[in-house]
Formats: sequence, structure tokens, C-alpha cells
Amino acid sequence: MKRGTFSLFLAPAGASCCLVLLLAACGGQPARSPEQVARSPEQTKAPAKLPRKSNVVQKRGGAYYKDDGPGDEIPDNLDDIADAEPRLEPLHRFANRPYVVLGKAYEPHSSLRPHQERGVASWYGKKFHGLKTSIGEPYDMFAMTAAHPTLALPSYVRVTRIANGRSVVVRVTDRGPFHADRVIDLSYAAAHRLGYVDDGSTLVQVEAILPEGATTMSYARVMAAPAPAAASGGAAERDEIELLALRLGPDTARAPAREMPRPAAP
Repeated sequence: MKRGTFSLFLAPAGASCCLVLLLAACGGQPARSPEQVARSPEQTKAPAKLPRKSNVVQKRGGAYYKDDGPGDEIPDNLDDIADAEPRLEPLHRFANRPYVVLGKAYEPHSSLRPHQERGVASWYGKKFHGLKTSIGEPYDMFAMTAAHPTLALPSYVRVTRIANGRSVVVRVTDRGPFHADRVIDLSYAAAHRLGYVDDGSTLVQVEAILPEGATTMSYARVMAAPAPAAASGGAAERDEIELLALRLGPDTARAPAREMPRPAAP
């Protein structure tokens, strides 16, 4: 009679002996190796995921500029933020002058003109939120704005993501990015609209939007206009220099305005 089935024929009076025999029968089975334990379905089952507070922002390490990102408080109506509405505005008195960054000379457009280009777009968020842009306005990461090295400020462009065909109209208010492989920096809201927040950058088509009457708007006309009463020309220039120094870093004005995003984690 086999040891494994012996206990089935024991008398009730030997209950304790039955238990001993059953344990002995189990003890005859070979122990599982560590490799078998590791492969056990109970051990490899993924833990249950807790519900997330919001699925609007998905923070993946390395997808953002250093010390930058979307922040912790994201508006509930992020998807409802409207595109910028193009309108004819006076060009800024100082933000459209030639400048040099990292040894490279930039000559911004002196008027609103047709412009098209294709290249890589990045985005910037909480690190610059509230800081002055090149035209002196505070940067709002939840507004449809952008930064461009040479487009006239302020101006409007339509940015279309090549990967999915999504597009957004933004108001260009700032300078940058200063990297050879990037053509435009979008606000967090605009990057969210195009669907590349988690990627950090994407290939886009940029096309200038010219409001009615834009052909008559030139940098020369703006320069002939009187300076704002709140600040003299020299003070405004100092503000621009201080702003550029702030964005380029405290140690040197030759450092990049924004560091390149690190590759996204796999």
C-alpha cells in the first residue's frame, strides 16, 4: 500500500497517528528550488494599483528640463484652454534687437512676415512660471504661448505636431530655445494640447499667422513710438539684460537659457 494513501484506511481512534502520517506523506515531496519559488504565480502577481488623483499629468523621470516639469497643481480645465487669438499688436521696443547667446548671433525679424519651418519643439514649465518673458510679461505655463529665437515679439504662430496632426495657435512672447536642434519652446498648456508633455520634445511644423494689417507693422515704426512712461529706455534695457542673465544662470551669461531635456526613461 502506498504511503501517500495509507491514512485513508486508518481507524478513527488513531486520529493523532493519522495526522503524523499525513505530515510524513507531505514530507516525502521534494522541496521547491528557489527558482521555482520565484516563478510561482502568487509571487509574480503584480500588486493592485491605487487609483490616481488625475491622469492629466504623467511624470516620467527624465522627460523634462532639469528642475522643471508640470508642477503639482494642474487646472481641471486644462483641456478647455483656448488657443491664442491673433491680433495686431505693437512690436516690443527692445526684444527684437540683434543679440548673441553662446557665441551665436541672432537677428530677430524686424516686422511681422510670413514664416514656416519644421523642427523639434520642446516645452518649459514650473521653473519659469511667473518669471518675466522677453517682452516683460510674466510667463504663464497655462497660457497658449511660446518662445522663439528670431520671430518678431509679440507675434502668433500655428504649431502642428507631425506625429498626430494636432495643432495649436500660440502667442510668441519669449526668446529661446538656444539649442541647434530645437526651433521653438511651447508653454506647458500648448505642449499638453499637442500631446507631447511626457515625451519632452517632438517634431513640429511652425507657421506664422499674420493678422489683418500686419504688413504695415514694422520694427522701425515701433522704435519711433514714445517709450512707456513707467520706465526709461535705459531702465528697460537693464531689465532685459537682468532677465537674460537670470535665465542664463547666475554664474555666466554664456550658459544655455534652458538645459536640454534628458532622454526619457524606458
